[in-house]
Amino acid sequence: MVTTLNASSLAQLQQALKADIRSISPLHGGCIGVVQKLLLSDGRSLVIKTSALQTAAPFTPTSAEEGLTGLEQEAWMLETLAERTQLPVPKVLYKSPEALIMEFMPGESVFNPLAQTHAATLLAELHQVRGPRFGLERDTLIGGLRQPNPWSDSWLAFFSEHRILHMGRNAYEEGKISAGLLGRLEKFCDRIDQWLLEPAAPVLLHGDAWTTNILAEKGRITAFLDPAIYYGHPEVELAFTTLFGTFGEPFFKRYQEINPIEDGFFALRKNLYNLYPLLVHVRLFGGSYVSDVERTLAHIGC
Repeated sequence: MVTTLNASSLAQLQQALKADIRSISPLHGGCIGVVQKLLLSDGRSLVIKTSALQTAAPFTPTSAEEGLTGLEQEAWMLETLAERTQLPVPKVLYKSPEALIMEFMPGESVFNPLAQTHAATLLAELHQVRGPRFGLERDTLIGGLRQPNPWSDSWLAFFSEHRILHMGRNAYEEGKISAGLLGRLEKFCDRIDQWLLEPAAPVLLHGDAWTTNILAEKGRITAFLDPAIYYGHPEVELAFTTLFGTFGEPFFKRYQEINPIEDGFFALRKNLYNLYPLLVHVRLFGGSYVSDVERTLAHIGC
């Protein structure tokens, strides 16, 4: 029985999908909407994201960029990856301000050595897609939070202002970090060229490549989900895969074969790049992530 969609929404979706929705069941994940699995009368299994599944209330836009809601932003990012890269992402089948429907991708967020090797190949190939400058033609989202992407000729300036200081200042305004910690982040950004490097060229990033946003089955990656795309330094993406133990030695061995990583990444730069996802987690969850930021800054004397 379909019990979570009102009659008007149900009719609209069934017309768009050209099939009846037989059942809806919950799925994990989704920072910008409830995630559920649809079983259709024609046998297809799809995924729907919407914040309005269980109420008649309209979806509240997360970002005003281009007048799009968070769900429409996610649809645009998935479609952009599909158009510009070979990265496996779910096909967008329906999008509106209230709902995003995608193909259901099989797999689990568990990665044996074969899956890690395949993930490395896919990300290395993604990181060969070059952009005109750092940034993107529009702002995007990460974890439901606005991610500004103004075009920039300098990676270090972009990362400082539009990643670290953007998240840090918002965290301070939300009462998630102290003025003292914000000052330490500003000190780090003032001296950022002491530790981080400009890349050879801006490359396309998934932007949120960690465990639950990647699926694998039988030693192969089946999908990358929930992107937060922009053109940047591949090291910020590689660093994120280490933050929560997503990938390990098999991944980095294969990645190095395709795209060599400069010396110093594992000893220092990966931790500094992980300040950005840590600040995202500070804004979303607070708690111990603040201490993680403080320890990382203390390590370099900031």
